[in-house]
Amino acid sequence: MPDEAAISSVCPTIGEAGIARVVAAFYRQVPTDDLLGPMYPPHELAEAEARLRDFLIFRFGGSDRYLHQRGHPRLRMRHAPFVVSQAARDRWVMLMDRALTDAEIPPATQAIMQEFLHQTATMLINS
Repeated sequence: MPDEAAISSVCPTIGEAGIARVVAAFYRQVPTDDLLGPMYPPHELAEAEARLRDFLIFRFGGSDRYLHQRGHPRLRMRHAPFVVSQAARDRWVMLMDRALTDAEIPPATQAIMQEFLHQTATMLINS
């Protein structure tokens, strides 16, 4: 896991707009993905995108809007109702890596984000 200073430097480096670009690029891929698409009901996509965007902005050193709206992240608990297999984790990471590239995140910042996102996705495997 990258150190806390590196994680907290992401939002100040690329801004909330940079994180929003990444999350939007990720969610553009989801509806047509054969594995992840069925996990995201179409009528819930916009809300899921907002939650992930606000969580990542908070986690990467930006606004604490997520905490005010949702409280402590409790990621394992929030993901417990969903089947998160190794295959789902790997696909999520693949789409997120593509989103980081599509959003043109600078390589050093992309590396910090990837390390955090990959490790967090692995932690959420529950089946």
